[in-house]
Parts: sequence; C-alpha cells; structure tokens
Amino acid sequence: MDNREWFRQAKYGMMAHWGLYSMLAGEYKDRRVETYAEWIQSYMAIPNKEYHGLAKLFNPVYFDADEWIRLAKDAGMKYFVFTSKHHDGFALFHSKADKFNVVDATPFKRDVVGELAEACYKHGLKFGLYYSQELDWAHPHGGGYDNPNPVAGVSWDNSWDFTDREHKDFSICFEEKIKPQVKEILTNYGDLCLIWFDVPHTITPAQSLELNHLVKEYQPDCLINSRIGNGAYDYVSLNDNEYPTERPAEAVDMDPNSLGGFKWSPYNLYETAGTLNSSWGFKYYDQNWITPETVRERRAHLNEMGVNYLLNVGPDALGRIPSFSKEILLAAKE
Repeated sequence: MDNREWFRQAKYGMMAHWGLYSMLAGEYKDRRVETYAEWIQSYMAIPNKEYHGLAKLFNPVYFDADEWIRLAKDAGMKYFVFTSKHHDGFALFHSKADKFNVVDATPFKRDVVGELAEACYKHGLKFGLYYSQELDWAHPHGGGYDNPNPVAGVSWDNSWDFTDREHKDFSICFEEKIKPQVKEILTNYGDLCLIWFDVPHTITPAQSLELNHLVKEYQPDCLINSRIGNGAYDYVSLNDNEYPTERPAEAVDMDPNSLGGFKWSPYNLYETAGTLNSSWGFKYYDQNWITPETVRERRAHLNEMGVNYLLNVGPDALGRIPSFSKEILLAAKE
C-alpha cells in the first residue's frame, strides 16, 4: 500500500506540541496569553537572551515516549505527528546545524524525536514530523516579516530582537538552518509518513519547491502538507480547527503565494488539525476542554467527507500529557 492510500485509510492521528514554551505554560511576568501558549515568546515579546535561558532548565523527567505512543494507539489513532521545531527555533532533536536543541542546550540531553520514532516503530504507528519552515524567532533572518497580521503574537517574525526588517533576508535563514535541519530529520529518524510544514508567507515558490525536492530525494513516500506553500504539496491541511458543515465545492488555500489554490476532490487528501481545548501548547489555566462526544462527532463528520482528523495534545514541562487529555481521548474511542 502506498502512502497516499495509507493516509486515506488512516483517518485519525495524534499531534503533540511540546517545547520550551511548555515551561511557561501560557504565563509570563503575571500576564497570561489570550490565545495559543506556544506563541508566548511573540505574544510577550520575550527577548531571545531570556527565552533561550529556559533551555538550561528544561529537564522533563517524566517524558516517556512509549507512554505517549501507547496512548495514541489505545485511543485508536494510526499516526503520530510531533513538533520537531516550532516557531521559537528550538529543535527537539539533535541538530548539527544549530546548537539550540534539546541535546546540546538542555540538561535533559536526550533526542526526543529519536525516542518517539522508536516508540512508533515498536507500537506500529506511522511517524510524522511538524517543522516550522519559515518562522524562526531564534534566527535574525527568520521569515514572516512581510506579513502584517500575526495570528497570536506581536508579529510573525522576531521584531523585538531583530528590528531592522529592511535588511532581513529569509534566504539566509533558509540556507543556514532550514534546509540543513529538514535534511537531518529526513535522514536520521527512519521512515516518515509525512512532514507537516506551517505558515508560509515569506517563502518563495522556488524555496517551497526546493524543500519538496529535498523531501522526495531522501524519502520519496513521505507526504508533504499544503502549508509548505506555493502549491508544492501532496495533501491539504485545512485551517486550524476547521470543521466544515459540508463538503465545499472549492477549498481556499491559506497560502498567499498559492499557484492557484486547490479544488476539493474525493481523489485528493485532506486533514484537519484540531485542539482538545483552546491551545496547542500546554496552558495550565485553559480548562476549555471539548467532550469525548464532540471528538467522536467531529471525527465521524470529517471522515465521512474524506478528511483525516489530527487531534493535538500539549504535554507539560515535565513531559506529561495532561490527564484531561488522556481521559477525553480514551473515552472517545469508537
């Protein structure tokens, strides 16, 4: 069975957003984020000098890759997608391209991506990786500086540390960090069922296509989602928490540089990524949990339209998936 047919039949997967932002848990200096906890550095404009200091304290002693993947399997999920690097630029894998990673910069010194890959192989789940291919607040030339409407922070790019937008050049970040790290995750962690790219704005058509070719060179069967930008994808990521009431005749690509969008077709592949509460990353005061019944209803509705349901959990700083999340997922199993 090729990966496209596998994806079509999988229908249900788990996503996990985890990183240094999990330590702040949505709060910084007596202020709480109103939206996504993983955006806290941008929301609060936390300087890199301070934010990167969190890495020296990151020691999630309760992280157990086997436990995470067994939960996904017990909940009836067929694949697992993990944030190998989010917008803050911190890698949860051992990267030779950049020392700001979980092995080199923290006392934990364990390759989280590697352990999750092994656990997926052990328990028979497909493994995919999220990678923020444009936004990188740790790099002075991280993208997003040409988009005026941030989703959850003061800006898409790091405008608080690197203020000179006129001289920002995303191609520098792309060559120095993005491409080398994408190659690392493609070559160091076994077969990937997919790469989940995110928020394309500054990235050019040529750069999106270059990433596409990089993926296909090292892992021809690895699927690429539409947020790579510029139409260089294998399947469509709908908007966050998008649950259309009916199958639309045409879906609109979120990518402003799209090569024409895409037509909604039963022959194409689609996925909605959703949250269990109001945030992707861990936010300790967010108790806006959906019910197991809602999970079942959304899954059935999406799957009936041929859309996969990728449901997110946000582990805490110690590496624990919240008990609320576990209870909902297990109770929602069909």
